[in-house]
Amino acid sequence: MSSESTRSREVTVLAVLLAVAVVIIGMLLMRPSATTPAPSSGAPSAAASTRGTVKDTARRLPGDPMALGRVDAPVVMVEYADYACPFCATFALETQPALVKKYVDAGVLRIEWHDLVIFGEKSQRAAQAARAAGAQGKFWEFHHALFAASPGSGHTDLTDDRLVGFATAAGVRDLPAFHKAMTSSAVEEAVGRETQVARQLGATSTPVFVINGTPVVGAQPAEVFTQVIDRAAAAATQG
Repeated sequence: MSSESTRSREVTVLAVLLAVAVVIIGMLLMRPSATTPAPSSGAPSAAASTRGTVKDTARRLPGDPMALGRVDAPVVMVEYADYACPFCATFALETQPALVKKYVDAGVLRIEWHDLVIFGEKSQRAAQAARAAGAQGKFWEFHHALFAASPGSGHTDLTDDRLVGFATAAGVRDLPAFHKAMTSSAVEEAVGRETQVARQLGATSTPVFVINGTPVVGAQPAEVFTQVIDRAAAAATQG
């Protein structure tokens, strides 16, 4: 056997081991304890069911501006993330587009953004701004504009002026309505409820993903996501 073939086999084995390790670590980190309280009444109603060891919090709402893909897709990937998180930006810019092309466009996968505010007031405000953009049908455009401006390391400076700039770049037309929604108590409370649900699941860092009940922690290589999605799709078909 050539040295090149040997190296190829070693790389394949390492990739498989990495995927298994990520799933196991994620399950340990996110397994709710017996004393964990149930999500509040403001949590999405779809959170009532469970898959594996992690509660399913997928919204599966028709017309959800913070979701990509069919509402009845066999696999749902819930992403808990923070707009000031550089690793969330890495996933959004480098990994998510490939997953959309391979799975979302094919009707296999639905991706839902769920807020998990980690970095304080600026993150809270950015989450509210994204929802305000979503109210005008520009959530994902705003999402991309913000993450495209993120630094390679450290945290983005998310001032109100910058958030309005991202909204403008995203094509949000009614800026007074955007600002009103961004600063509204209803939107603030919605972000808080979603963050609370994530914390009740045991998520303490971002990004965290739950794919049909299987947790994946961190902006892992694309191969890790494809392996988990493929397994979930196969299980959904068999079920």
